[in-house]
Formats: sequence, C-alpha cells, structure tokens
Amino acid sequence: MVMLVGMNTPAMDAIPTPTERYGRQIWPGKPTPLGSTFDGSGTNFALFSEVADKVELCLIDKEGNEDRIEMSEVTAHVWHIYLPNVTPGQRYGYRVYGPYEPENGLRCDPSKLLVDPYARAFDGEFDGDASLYSYDIHAEEPGTGRNEEDSLGHTMLSVVINPFFDWRSDHRPHIPDNEKVIYETHVKGMTMTHPDVPEELRGTYAGMAHPAVIDYFKELGVTTVELMPVHQFLQDDRLRNLGLRNYWGYNTFGFFAPHHDYAFAKKPGEVVSEFKAMVRAFHEAGIEVILDVVYNHTAEGNHMGPTIAFRGIDNGAYYRLVEGDEAHYMDYTGTGNSLNVRHPHSLQLIMDSLRYWVTEMRVDGFRFDLAATLARELDDVDKLATFFDLVQQDPIVSQVKLIAEPWDIGHDGYQVGNFPPIWSEWNGKYRDTVRDFWRGEPATLGEFASRLTGSSDLYADNDRRPTASINFITAHDGFTLRDLVSYNDKHNEANGEDNRDGESFNRSWNCGEEGPTDNDEIRKLRRRQVRNFLTTLLLSQGTPMLSHGDEFGRTQNGNNNVYCQDNELSWMDWSMLKEEKSAAMLGFTKRVLAIRNHHPVFRRKRFLAGGPLGADVKERDIAWLVPSGRLMTQDDWDHDFGRALMVYLNGNAITETTSRGERITDDSFIMIFNSHDGEIEFTLPTKDLGATWRLMVDTADSGGYPAEETLIEAEGTITVQPRSTLILRQVEPPVFDS
Repeated sequence: MVMLVGMNTPAMDAIPTPTERYGRQIWPGKPTPLGSTFDGSGTNFALFSEVADKVELCLIDKEGNEDRIEMSEVTAHVWHIYLPNVTPGQRYGYRVYGPYEPENGLRCDPSKLLVDPYARAFDGEFDGDASLYSYDIHAEEPGTGRNEEDSLGHTMLSVVINPFFDWRSDHRPHIPDNEKVIYETHVKGMTMTHPDVPEELRGTYAGMAHPAVIDYFKELGVTTVELMPVHQFLQDDRLRNLGLRNYWGYNTFGFFAPHHDYAFAKKPGEVVSEFKAMVRAFHEAGIEVILDVVYNHTAEGNHMGPTIAFRGIDNGAYYRLVEGDEAHYMDYTGTGNSLNVRHPHSLQLIMDSLRYWVTEMRVDGFRFDLAATLARELDDVDKLATFFDLVQQDPIVSQVKLIAEPWDIGHDGYQVGNFPPIWSEWNGKYRDTVRDFWRGEPATLGEFASRLTGSSDLYADNDRRPTASINFITAHDGFTLRDLVSYNDKHNEANGEDNRDGESFNRSWNCGEEGPTDNDEIRKLRRRQVRNFLTTLLLSQGTPMLSHGDEFGRTQNGNNNVYCQDNELSWMDWSMLKEEKSAAMLGFTKRVLAIRNHHPVFRRKRFLAGGPLGADVKERDIAWLVPSGRLMTQDDWDHDFGRALMVYLNGNAITETTSRGERITDDSFIMIFNSHDGEIEFTLPTKDLGATWRLMVDTADSGGYPAEETLIEAEGTITVQPRSTLILRQVEPPVFDS
C-alpha cells in the first residue's frame, strides 16, 4: 500500500472539497439526458430553463424535509448536476428563480416547488392548497395579487427510478395492419369489477396483466389494446369539490411517468416496473399495447391555473402565448393552454417522451388526442408542420403505430383524411355515416358504401391503405353502443353541469322509448341494432376499433361524457355476463370477429379496384346490387330513399399476396343490409357470382345467426327482416355459361 504524504496539510485544507458543499459530494454532471438518470451509483439531474437566473435542486426526505442544492452548471440553457449515492426512490423537485412578470409571459416563482417535466415517477398528491397558485386565489379580482407561500407539502414530488428491468425474451408482436383489431379500454375501468382478478389487483397495471384479462382479449379476437391516458395526470380541484374525479386522464403533466394511481405497487419507483411487466405480459400473448397520449396541452390550465411545472420553469418556451397579450394562453382545444410546438425544447419534450415510451416502456404505438393541435403553425393543419417532419424522420417513432384523432376546432373544422401517409386516423365520418344509415336517414347509401370499403375518398389520394381508416361507431367520448340505441338525448346530470356538457347531436335513436323499457319489442329491436352495428363495424374494410364493454352491452345510463365518473357508471360491469342476453351478445361478437380474422376478403391490404358500379375490372372484386339482384346503376346510387343494398366480395380476386409472395384466395361473400323499417325480399345474384350460398349471420335472429343450416341457390330469394344484416358465404363456385 502506498502512502501519500502531506494530503492533510493546512494549505490543502483551505481549499474547499466537494464534500463541503451542502455536506455531500457534488459533481457538475451532464446536460443530457434531461430529467433524473440513475446510473448504478448516483443520479444526474438536468433541467431546461432559458429564463432562469438560478435553479435549486430540492431533495425531499421521507419526513418531508427539504435539502436545497444550487445547480451552478449551465450548458445551452440546461441546468445540471450529478449527485453520487442518490439512488432510486429519492423524492425531489426544483425551485426556479427568475422574473415574475405575467404581463410579459414570465412566471418564475421560487416559492413553488416544481415537479420535473422529465420525471419517470411521482409521489403524493396536489391537494388544491392556495400555495399552489402564484396569484391570490382569494383576491376580489380573479388572477390578481401574489401568493408566495411555499407549496412544499401540497404538491406532488418527482421520484428517481431504477431504469433496469428484466424484459426476458420480450419482442413486439408486429401485428400486420390489415389483421389489427383495436380494443379501446381503461386500465382502471377494465378490471375494477372483474371477478377473476384478485381484489387487490383490480384497477391496476398488474390487474390488466392478469391471465383472466389477457385470455378475454385473446378469446374475443383482439390484437391491439389501446389504453386511455396513463401518463401522470392530476385531479382537478373543481371535480374534487363536486365529489367527482378525473377518470379519462386527459390532463397530463408527467409525459414520462405512468399514472401512479393505477399501480398496485406502493413505492413510486416500482410503478414503472409494474407497467413494464404489463407490457411484457401482453407481448407474450401476442397482443400490442397502444397508448392514448395528450401532447397538445398540460394540466396547468390557463392563466388561472396552478404553478406546478412548465409555467414556473419557462412559461414562454413551453406554452403558446397570445401575441401582444402574453399574460394569456392560446387555447385551441378548450383545455386552457397549448404546448408551444414552435419552440425546440417543447418539441424535444414531445419527441423525447415518445421515444422513451417506445424504447424503455416498449409500447407499440400511440393514439394522439386532438392531433391537429400539434400541427398548428398558424391557423390550419399543415401537413408539413414541424412536428410531423420530426415524426417522419425519427428512426424510432416513425416505426410504431401512429393514430391521429383528427378533431379540431379551427376554422376548417374536422380534418379527417389530412394527415401524412404514415399515420392512420380515427375515422369520424365512418362513425357518423354508419349511425345515420342504421337509424334510417335518407341519402346515406353512397357514403355508407364508401365507408364500408375503407373510405378511399379520404385516404387513397396520398398513397394510404384502407387500414389507415380506424373505423369506430363508439368510443370513450360519447354513448356506449347500448346507449346509442336506447337514448335520443344525453343524460349527463351526474356530472354536475346541469346536462350542459357533452355532445347534444349524437345521431342516436332510442327505437321508440327513451332509456330503459319493459317493452319486449323495443328491447328486441335494440339488440338487433347493436348486432347490425357490430357486424358492419367488424366486417368493413379498414381497421375496426371496439369500445370496451360494447361487446356485451355496457351502459352509462345515457351519460355521453363520463370524463369525471370514476365509478361503476363508467367501469366495466362484468356481472352482466351472468345475464343470458349479454352473454349471447358477447358470443355473437366473437363469432363475427372470427369471420373477419379467418377471411382475408374482409381485411384487404389495398382498396378494392371495382368502382361504385362494380364493373371497373375484368375479374370483379366487388359488385353492388339492388334487392332484385341486378347490378346497381348510377340512378340507384342517387336514390334519395335508398336504405338497402347487397354487396358481393370476390375471394378469388384478391390481388395482394402473403409475406412470402404467395397468392391469397378466400371464399366469396354476400353482405345484405336493410335499414328500412319494413321487410324486403332480396334475390341473390346470378350463378356467375356463385352457385350456392350458406347463411352465416342474420342479425334478425335472436342469436345473430340461424340455428339450422340455410342454403340458397343463385337467383334464389330470401326475405330480409326490417333493420337487419345478412352475411352469406359461397359454398359452390360460380358457373359460367359457355
């Protein structure tokens, strides 16, 4: 052992050592990556703020005591520090010193302990205390005055996590687009009442990963589970005061952290591992996980909101402010603020978050809430907006599933069909058209046909496929499928807004009475309508999306806006499956999904070549026929009151191939739709389209399909009941006259 002489001389003692600052070793650290990063022996902290004069890292112990450490290193507006021996589980926040001039868009406030925008986990709750606000919430003039009370003890805390996880042999399912069946659900709502999930796991990521839940998805025929927001969000004071809770979660402030209320794990750092274990379990079952993400705004709201993160870190960088009135925020979506996607650090936050969820959490894609907002450069959706450019060229994000919600309240309104080629979109026009068709609205036949065949009018022009159309009839926002056929009007009184919230025009039809009824005929009609909707949805070209519980008749009692109903009203009611009718509806859904999954003719990779008259190609892939069995003419399409049609799909005219270049052949099918209020006699087409047909689905039947085998020959007739759908499969091939 070599002894170094003179190390403790008085001269050396006079030089400050690292241990003399704050009683701990402090290293300069690195500006990247942003957030807190544990490397096995210590943690690097990095925070962007261009406007700050000083930044303090605040370490919080289990008793809530604070240890403030000034971050003296700054590189390209990123404040950074490395602390040896700071390990996972450490709670922390930041205090940012700088100008507080709201009129100039500057809102630094060191009295507020701020959460880390890049934190991977959080602990605690925001309790709504006045100290969370930089203004005086009790002032007579709203938004005025100052509150410089310390928010420590009233705010959430960021947590250092352990990034290491055993993924075992995990690999992405990579479901081909044309085989994808999406199921939109909610982590908590899906499992809260599930009888086979242990009580302590209900409502959690661990509950979602339970074999009973995964087996349910597999038996149903689902390939892709789309989770409503799981990014960390906060509970709104307004809802809390009403005794309600934010259920949907479109109120994000932690874009890198799984929401901790959905975790069985009690330690914050373990929440991340629990989420990863859920993803791993889904992948083992061959099921993809897509996240519904909210990057268009944050939970801080408008100028009257709390100072919890972005506002106090660098207000003008993170938020789009009103030009000439920087005290206020641009609000494109009615949520109070909009992220400033024109600023490089705001864009970086979004892209870093997306990459993190793909690389570290291993999710398979994203559905972007109000995606049009992210694209706003000025006043319209710009296909070449910076955000889309970044996504397009990003080697990680561009390779996963990207789904846009096109809804937008700009002057051009709904933007379906206007997103770049690598994106698919929630097709709101599909929803509206199918709803109108089945409630018997006139002049819907042509558009119904377009929606049935993948909406080529919306997606074909920029080289997209039918799979770009995410077909849906219901989603979290609006009526359930059962309520769609049971209510003409919304019934949102439970939300505490005097029924003013939610959409008033739902294209719904109650079948004769509003709400629950003892009338057996109306109840039968409602179940038939649900079967019509399910059959149409699951056998349309494009990508079908089911909303959770629609497969067996979940109801919200007419509430079409359950964003604040974190209770039995919005959760899945698994006890319904004890009822014969609900169990039968689930069986019917499985049957129709099995038809789709087994027959490639219903999930074509390319748009059908046959035009509206079905005669544009030699080997016709589709034919449109009137009830008498003849091909439709232009006059038939233009008929104002057309509510019935027959569609022939040729299984021998599939032009695309398998992944190995092999030709795909399938059975041929006839689909018959009658949305009229009276029965119609249909004549099957001539034998050159098929000699004999077997009836597979009849929505007029109480079970959705005939109990006994029904065979019909070419040019034979069949009486189609009012408001019903028939699916027939060819069992004897076409016969051509020599």
